[in-house]
Amino acid sequence: MNRLQGKNIIVTGAARGIGYAIATLFSAEGARVMLADRDGPAVQAAAAQLGQQAVHVDLTKRSDVDRMVATATAELGGVDVLVNNAGVFRNTPMLSLAEDELDYIMAVNIKSALFGIQAVAPQMIARRGGSIVNVASVAAVLGSPGALAYCVSKAGLVQLTNVAALELAPHGIRVNAIGPGTFATDMAQAAYADPALKERILPRTPLGRLGRPEEAASVALFLATDDSSYITGKTLYADGGRMGLNLTL
Repeated sequence: MNRLQGKNIIVTGAARGIGYAIATLFSAEGARVMLADRDGPAVQAAAAQLGQQAVHVDLTKRSDVDRMVATATAELGGVDVLVNNAGVFRNTPMLSLAEDELDYIMAVNIKSALFGIQAVAPQMIARRGGSIVNVASVAAVLGSPGALAYCVSKAGLVQLTNVAALELAPHGIRVNAIGPGTFATDMAQAAYADPALKERILPRTPLGRLGRPEEAASVALFLATDDSSYITGKTLYADGGRMGLNLTL
């Protein structure tokens, strides 16, 4: 159905995982996609597989984010949709969390999304329309020992989504987020190689399995298109029912 025919889109963290799945689906739906990632060779290879453009970018730097948007504008002819997917996870107990690690996680997981919104908003305002999709996490709501920085950053991203939606709504720009549960990305697959961890966590997901990256991509597609034209400021949790389950043992 080519629901994104003629649309120009940036996807960050697009070299692998959910970001690559989003870029793949959006390409199949007719979009011109700029894949952005800090891993230059990987993102170039991913873009080549899709027949799309790539940009190597350090999303923690505002100047790099501005360059990313300028490159996409020059190569594609403007930006209709921005997907802020890039993120990092570190498992560090709170009392051992160092300032530089905290700063890095916040920079990648929340500051980069803000920088991206600030960079694309002016042209979306000029056209009186656009869609921004942030990739948050169930960790925005569900705590996890050892993941304080990650959980706080994703909670902040949900609120960034809400406030940005309120400020940009008068310009016809929608801002929403996806809140994935545990998906079968490289990072999660490595963690679930531990049978004990898998046995402990999977029962907390009512559907009883990991999510597939393409399932998160489908939610991003919904939020990027006019199928969600009256939705803004919302986080849609694709979590296999995890947030609704309260286990009593």
